[in-house]
This record gives sequence, structure tokens and C-alpha cells, in this order.
Amino acid sequence: MTRVELLRKTAFTENGFDGYLILNGINQLYFLGFPGTSALFVPPDDECTVYVYGVNYEQAKAMSKGFNVALVKGDENFLAKIAKKAVECNVKKLAVDALGVQAWVNLIDELDGCKVEVNNSHIESLRLVKDEQEIEYMRKAGELTSEGMKAAFNAAKPGAKEFEVAAEIEYAMRSRGAGPTAFETIVASGTCSAFPHGGCSGREIQEGDLVVVDIGATYEYYCSDMTRTFVAGKPSAKQQKIYDTVKAAQQKAFQAAKAGVVAADLDAVARKIITDAGFGEYFVHRLGHGVGLEVHESPSMNSTNREKLVTGCVVTDEPGIYVPGFGGVRVEDTLLIGRDGAERLTVGPYSLSSRGN
Repeated sequence: MTRVELLRKTAFTENGFDGYLILNGINQLYFLGFPGTSALFVPPDDECTVYVYGVNYEQAKAMSKGFNVALVKGDENFLAKIAKKAVECNVKKLAVDALGVQAWVNLIDELDGCKVEVNNSHIESLRLVKDEQEIEYMRKAGELTSEGMKAAFNAAKPGAKEFEVAAEIEYAMRSRGAGPTAFETIVASGTCSAFPHGGCSGREIQEGDLVVVDIGATYEYYCSDMTRTFVAGKPSAKQQKIYDTVKAAQQKAFQAAKAGVVAADLDAVARKIITDAGFGEYFVHRLGHGVGLEVHESPSMNSTNREKLVTGCVVTDEPGIYVPGFGGVRVEDTLLIGRDGAERLTVGPYSLSSRGN
């Protein structure tokens, strides 16, 4: 069953919609397999239509398989064009995955007698469970990210600038076939490592610095997410204790991760270890998040989410301890959730001291 057929089954057959307008670019990518389109209209039973401006029209015609491609001219109201199509298809209840206030007004004006409801839950549910092709792409993204982390392990040494380490990481990933990075590469050293999203600057790494490296490659648009923490030199006793605590929390959560586990309960597994070690106040974020075409998507692995993990979803496992004025430690892998356990899609150096020392 194709993704469009699955969407029709859940949104149309089971929930009473008879049309779906997809305006979110990532959702369009999910159904079409390529970016650069403006809208995708799914009618009750006819062929779907992709709406594209002239700059991407020829590419869309070449890459679309099983979809009509409609050109939107620069001076056209493309929502009016879509509304006309919906009226022709006798749509009475239209789901829209994302819609701003002004766009809502414009669409309602054109869709006389048609009920419109903003609803992304059906697409979100489809995207949550990865199919075999998606898993293949995400395994590759994980392999490429792991190669980037090997480069970081070698490059994070005293005297190196953070952006120099980032350049080595991104070259290692790109030269092996990665697409753009899934997010801005983080190489945060010294006291900046205590900032969970510490960035990447021209700061020179100093002897004894904690260095948090958070990276992600993409492959065929699918993301990966991985963090390791190194010490540029010999770790102090406190640095080692914090690292060992985070690593134990990450491993315990990995061992507990499987289909049927409640997201909040998995967060609690890691959080208990960090709290029992006396660092609970310094674990300032959720355990993790879903990964796919976006690096942050459902499910959220936080302390309040009672959603159960399902076979085929991909999440991160990334506990951390961040002590202001001292430094931070995070260890993160991307996990594929299975019925009886989880598989790490990212693997790599777990040594606290980088090889560059």
C-alpha cells in the first residue's frame, strides 16, 4: 500500500475526510520523494495533484511518479487554484496539514460549502513508523554520522579551533556521500560545553577542556543525530565521574528501549541514574526525540509523554549533565525501536579522551 493509500485509509475511510491538502514542505517530501513543491492535493479517489511554481516545474514533471503536476504562475492565487480542484472533486470535508490565518481566510472564501479542518495527526502517524526503505536510508545516515564522529575523535585536541574540528567532521561525512548536515554542527568546548546547544565558534580548545560534539548527517533527506563528549587531555576525577554517570544512564535507557515502552518511563530510567548520582538538577532537557525527515519529530521522549514507542519508530537516547561554569557531558545515539529491543544506528568512540591527545 502506497503512502497516499495509507493516508486515504486513515483520514478518509476511518475519519470522515474526503480531501487532504498538504502544505508543509517536509510532508510533501514524504509523499513525493523530492522537495521544492508548493502544495499536494489528495482527492477522494482520483490522481493526486502537485502544485509547483515555474522554477521547479520541469524538475517536478521529471520526478513525479503517479502524480499530476500543475504549474502555478507567479501572479496566480494558488490556493484558489486548489480550491477550484477540490470543488470539482466534490470535496465536502477537507483536512489541511498546516495553514496560516490569512491563508485560512483565503481558502475558506474559495471553498463555499466545504468544511476545512487543520489536521496533521494522520500524516504524523504515518511518518512515525519507518518503512524498510526509510530504515535503509537512516542506517546509512547513521553510518555517515559515525564516520564524522571518528573525525571529531581525532581532531578535538588542544590548540584546535572549534570550527576546525567541525570542518573535519563535515568533510568526513560529505566525502562519503552525505547530504547536508541535519542541523548546525555543534563543537562546544570548555565552559560552553555546559550549554546544551553550545554552538561552534573560533574558540581554541584548551588542555583539559570538555568538548561536546553534536552532529548529524543526512542521506536521501533522512537524518541522524549523535553526540559524544571528549576531554582534550587527561580527564579530571570530576569529569570522569560525570561522564561515567551519563554513559550509564544512556546505556540503561538503551537496554530498556523497545516497542510498548512509554516515552516518559524511558526518560525516567535515565533520569533516575543521574539523580541518584547527585546530578539531577543538571539534566535539563528531555531524554530524546523522534528522528526522520526532520531531526526533531514525534515522539517526544520527555517526562510527561505517555505515548508508547512502536516498532519502526526512530528516536534519540541523549541524557546529559551540564554544570554551569564547569562544563557539560552528553552521550547520544539514534535508535531504531524493535519489538524486543533497540538497535543503535550510530556507533563510535566512547572514550572520554580524544585520540588527538
